[in-house]
Amino acid sequence: MNNKKFAWLSAILLSVVLILGACSSDDESSSESSGDADTISVWTMTSALDEFVTEYEDESGVTVEVQAIPWDNAHDKLLTAVASGNGPDVLQIGTTWVAEFADAGTFLDISDKIGDYENLAADNFYDAAIGTTKYEDTTIGVPWYVDTRALYYRTDLLEEVGYPEGPQTWDDMLDASRQLADRGDGQYAIDLPMEDRQYPFVFAWQQGWDYVIEEGSSNFDKPGFKESIELHNTFYDEKLSQMGEGKEFFQAFEDGSKPMFFSGPWDIKTITERAPDIEGQWDVTTMPEAETNESMMGGAHLAVFHNSEKVDEALDFINWMAAPETQVKWYEEVNELPANLEAWEDSALTDNEMVATFGEQLESTKPLPLIPEYDRIVGEILDVLEEVNRGGADIDESIDSMQSEVSRILGE
Repeated sequence: MNNKKFAWLSAILLSVVLILGACSSDDESSSESSGDADTISVWTMTSALDEFVTEYEDESGVTVEVQAIPWDNAHDKLLTAVASGNGPDVLQIGTTWVAEFADAGTFLDISDKIGDYENLAADNFYDAAIGTTKYEDTTIGVPWYVDTRALYYRTDLLEEVGYPEGPQTWDDMLDASRQLADRGDGQYAIDLPMEDRQYPFVFAWQQGWDYVIEEGSSNFDKPGFKESIELHNTFYDEKLSQMGEGKEFFQAFEDGSKPMFFSGPWDIKTITERAPDIEGQWDVTTMPEAETNESMMGGAHLAVFHNSEKVDEALDFINWMAAPETQVKWYEEVNELPANLEAWEDSALTDNEMVATFGEQLESTKPLPLIPEYDRIVGEILDVLEEVNRGGADIDESIDSMQSEVSRILGE
């Protein structure tokens, strides 16, 4: 870790230690691993896990103490655990947090332990999901569930403009969008995200760009990045997407004023339940293609806290969670997609054509940059989109300014 990174992280951890000192003894004990040899502690952001693990408890004789933490609080709680050394045996970690917390020494490196468990081998999982479990020369965890983004579209309205199967390329997308926006006032093509932290990378990947860690801020000199900003701006400049928030996305999708949107698999259920009147008039397709149609590999992993005294027990639990049959049951319980490839052969997933489309998209994904500075760099990119789309700023000037700030963030 370079000196600037170390100083920045140390300052954060020092402040967390001071906060920790003010915590009650009840708070402290809740973050410590149980001394009971037949008990492991698990921190998760998914409350459904508490009931779900009873089958494992019955099979193994091990008690799994599940503590559900809201996503809004999880980041700070993990920082507190790192600072105090009082963490769980097993913890859930989102893919975009891997680098930051790995850099802080949060996780046990399990590289030399994976071979001891039948369900933990890398070839059981999507390559891009495995990519998000690697940090420098360590393996920080095992994929638990995955998600990605695809295109939801109104089949009836897209058929009217010549794309009954949905737009397959970005040229198709622009053509269809212009026709849809020409329907009249208040009619748009797509509910395009301007503040989502993944899409700037997704759009850039599709223009042939990639982020190479060793290249730092010079990554943003590459033409594909500028092309992605220009593409994004086209949708606002030509009023193909609404600048303001407008209606809730499912309402705009239902009434046809925004007949397309990008999202994850959870919105299959949202649209089914909240817009029942358009049943049979919508579908999901893979991302439109330019140089590629790559989407992001998201989801979460299960990791072992660095100072757990129950490593074997923790890994046995993770091995059970990674089994294909467990992953199918978890999908049926909470609609989170399996990371295990064999699980995708189950009829629970293959019989749902929309879910199967997400399985197809998962074959064409990339991990977001695994760097501790990820969140701050994304913030700078979103500032560029705000300046260009809303403020009419010059794209080249905004990118140049952003690149200078990214260089500072990276300590170049």
